[in-house]
Amino acid sequence: MRHRVATLLWRILLASALVCGIGLLPWLSRTDPALTVLKARSADRDPTPRVLADIRAQLGLDEGPLHLLGQWLGGLPRGDAGRSWLNGAEVTPAVVQALGVSLLLVAVALVVAAATAALVCARTLWLGAHRGLDGRRTGGGASAMLAALPEFLTASVLATVIGVQLGWLPALGWYGPRWTVLPALALGLPAGAVLGRLLDDLLPGAFAEPWAQAAEARGLRGRSIAAKAVRRCVPALLPNLGLFVVGLTAGSVAVEQIYDIPGLGRTTLQAALAQDLPVLQAGTLALLLLAVTATALAALAVRLLVGPALRDGALDSLHRPGRSTRSALPLVYGGLLTAAVAPGLLRDPLALDTEARLQPPSWAHPFGTDALGRDLLARVGHGALDTLLVALAISVTALVVGVLLGLLPRLSGPLVDTVNAVPPVLAALLVTAVAGSGAGTPAIAVATVSWAALAAHTSSLLRQEQATLHVTATRGLGASRWYLLRHELLPAILPPVTRHALLRLPGVALALASLGFLGLGTQPPSPEWGLLLAENQPYAERAPWAVLAPAAALALLGALAVSSAGGVRWPRRRARRRTTTAGRSELPLRARDMVEAG
Repeated sequence: MRHRVATLLWRILLASALVCGIGLLPWLSRTDPALTVLKARSADRDPTPRVLADIRAQLGLDEGPLHLLGQWLGGLPRGDAGRSWLNGAEVTPAVVQALGVSLLLVAVALVVAAATAALVCARTLWLGAHRGLDGRRTGGGASAMLAALPEFLTASVLATVIGVQLGWLPALGWYGPRWTVLPALALGLPAGAVLGRLLDDLLPGAFAEPWAQAAEARGLRGRSIAAKAVRRCVPALLPNLGLFVVGLTAGSVAVEQIYDIPGLGRTTLQAALAQDLPVLQAGTLALLLLAVTATALAALAVRLLVGPALRDGALDSLHRPGRSTRSALPLVYGGLLTAAVAPGLLRDPLALDTEARLQPPSWAHPFGTDALGRDLLARVGHGALDTLLVALAISVTALVVGVLLGLLPRLSGPLVDTVNAVPPVLAALLVTAVAGSGAGTPAIAVATVSWAALAAHTSSLLRQEQATLHVTATRGLGASRWYLLRHELLPAILPPVTRHALLRLPGVALALASLGFLGLGTQPPSPEWGLLLAENQPYAERAPWAVLAPAAALALLGALAVSSAGGVRWPRRRARRRTTTAGRSELPLRARDMVEAG
């Protein structure tokens, strides 16, 4: 009971700190909120001292941020989140309506994600149901490329091809169920590829458990065994699924912008850019409540699915130490990525040729040219240095922080919910307000939120592994906590979390790309891949090669990351046996060391 109260207080403290920090955003960034509000209301009106003074008096800015924050907090118990600084409308109905739109979009996107995840795992399920895995692992190249597709690029292509050229579905607006299909595809396909890869990573361990062999011996059909294997693996993924719900709701800003959807992500972005604090605070609070609800529902679902086995320590481990699988796919994808990047390093990425604007691929320009006549091969090659190095550094940092905090679930649980409720766009604005704008601002913003999923994954696996039979037996023999962590828990947790981090490496690059697409990332004339996509996206219909080049590079990066992740394993410790003079075998060295360590 004491731990639950402490966790609740910690959660309230974190949420209050986030909401209060947003309420101080204009003063932290040392900008005049009256000027920002005036530009948002009427960009053509001159910001004279009298006009600015009238806005300050109208909004009560002269009374200070603490007074405004206290006034806003005082109205929350009555359901009053204030009025918008831009149009004077009540905030609560607008945020509730925007949240409903986003939740409907996310619900349809989750259906798409579930179907995509099923396709990703189909081969493993079929092989496992027919006892044909034998330690083999799927390459995952296609799913990695799908996960690496930028959501805003997918949204633009779907809107242009299916919505405009073919006319099969509406490409703009939000007026009924048909308007949800294209944006749900743009959101659900990459999310489903990631979830499918995580599930595919767990399934071999489930099929290797004794119950699967017993089920086959009793004559159960392969379809039933596969369904039970999925049920066995789902509890380990439910915390990540909850994060996906909140992340899609908060992070669908670019898709909502493209399709003109009045969702919570777009509403929060517009409020952040205009410094409409009542709307921004209410939107962030709604995301926090959604994160808490999703976490609670995920925990309840885990208890219902696992049952008393989690409490009684009667589970089997889904992640056993094993051999690294050798595959030529990383070499193939790495070679293709190197072939796409290396030749461009010998060219000038900033050279302009206005007579060669939007030229198709040729011998002189293998990737074509952009709207200013710059060589895309050169820009993709030079942009790889920034994109890959920054994404790799962020991924390593997120892995270290995620594992360390994930091993402390009571500390990290509320922190994960709070961080996950912050869209990368809002994180970038907060970082800019505190640290100022600069080349490192997008990287800091993405690094601030990218560890949350890895921490949730670590905590989920930790709970599962602590409830396994071999850990219970080892603990019963007197092993210390350090021994359990080093020899039992970490060997089971680190490989799948590391593979998860590699799987998210393209996602980190995509987060940087999304900030560039929204104008909050790297600025021209940098050849960073996200900026390349943002600059050339308006010409996608006329010159598709201008966006296909950086998108293909991102897809190759995803395929390389996932295929390389298949070789991440904890080295197997050989259980050598020594024979006594009486001819009987002694305990394996690992068990003997465990007893000595205890």
